[in-house]
Amino acid sequence: MFSIERWQEIFEGLFKNKLRTVLTGVSVASGIFILVILLGAGNGIQNGIQKQFEQDAVNRISVWPGITQKEYNGLGIGREIQLHNSDYTTALTLLSDHIEYKSAVYSVWSGNMVFKKETGTYRVEGVHPDYQFIENASIVKGRFLNQSDIANYEKHVVIGQKVANDLFKGEEELLGQELSISGTIYKVIGVFTDPGGEREESRVYIPISTAQRAYSAGDKIRSIVFTLKRNADFDNAVAESHEFTQKLETFLRARHTIAPDDKGALHINNSLDQAKNIYIITGGVKAFFWFVGICTIIAGVVGVGNIMLIIVKERTKEIGIRKALGASPFSIISMILQEAVFITVVAGFSGLVFGLLVWEFVGPSIETDFFTRPEVDFNVAITTLVILVVAGAFAGFVPAYRAAKIRPIIALRGD
Repeated sequence: MFSIERWQEIFEGLFKNKLRTVLTGVSVASGIFILVILLGAGNGIQNGIQKQFEQDAVNRISVWPGITQKEYNGLGIGREIQLHNSDYTTALTLLSDHIEYKSAVYSVWSGNMVFKKETGTYRVEGVHPDYQFIENASIVKGRFLNQSDIANYEKHVVIGQKVANDLFKGEEELLGQELSISGTIYKVIGVFTDPGGEREESRVYIPISTAQRAYSAGDKIRSIVFTLKRNADFDNAVAESHEFTQKLETFLRARHTIAPDDKGALHINNSLDQAKNIYIITGGVKAFFWFVGICTIIAGVVGVGNIMLIIVKERTKEIGIRKALGASPFSIISMILQEAVFITVVAGFSGLVFGLLVWEFVGPSIETDFFTRPEVDFNVAITTLVILVVAGAFAGFVPAYRAAKIRPIIALRGD
């Protein structure tokens, strides 16, 4: 522990250069403050993007048809590709070793719904039972669709929480209620919530077999969705998803006579690919934030070195007297280093605390879909502060060493 006299010496040495000391302290504090703000922002971006991916299964692969843009095997441009139940079942058989959850989808974007005097237009999706897990939907009342509903063409419906709030106002019991969808009466068997919020909850699910019959679709489907079996290694998971996607695309192109390079006829979305690209981007953003923050801290550390050089120069006679009275070089170096460390500790800790307080109080008010929980790992912040203090000590060592090498006679002359 420092003695009271030593603390007085430190304050006297610094306050002789009040303005320079304050500016140096502000530079150091702003460096750590900016680093904390940038790290928090980087984490906020990453958390927001991860939250968006959590809305659906991360290892999700979706395929939907388009219109041909190239001639192939005697077939012309502008041919509309249509998927059928057989596409789904055959793909399921060929690729079953890789699949975790699966569903064909027949969707209607605007389904007119009526319950008593309440009406609304919502998305209707005919799906298989696994679709609950593909969408990460949580059942809060009743149940989801099952295989019996599909096999028996049941007129059952699972409604989103927003649909329930809009159409079933004041109803204590939703299960068993009758809901008219596009003129057909369905029985409500469940209510679900979705991590995507109201946008995802503004839809209802019915058995795909019922949807195809109700909308005279025959065996047509709008899309096919799979999730792959999980792999703990992210890179291996991405590689497996690429292999699966390639097999699925090859099968569907051959089945529907689509040119291998026709990008408009068949669309496949691989969420793992998206996740990988996003993580690369966010990793680059965070690395850039680290670079800017560290450069700012370095500027502050250089300022500490400069103020120590000025202090040594202005206290040359004092140092000469100390040495003439028998002060060792170590005591001179220790004196200067203590002042350098004092500046970096006080300024660095102030910047750290202020930055953390900003995110604590301001962070919640600026959250958006793609920016959430802008937080800073406290261990990382403390480690950065320790590194800053060590760097400050190194910055003060050069002027401290020069002070220790001054000969007393020269110091007393003020040369």
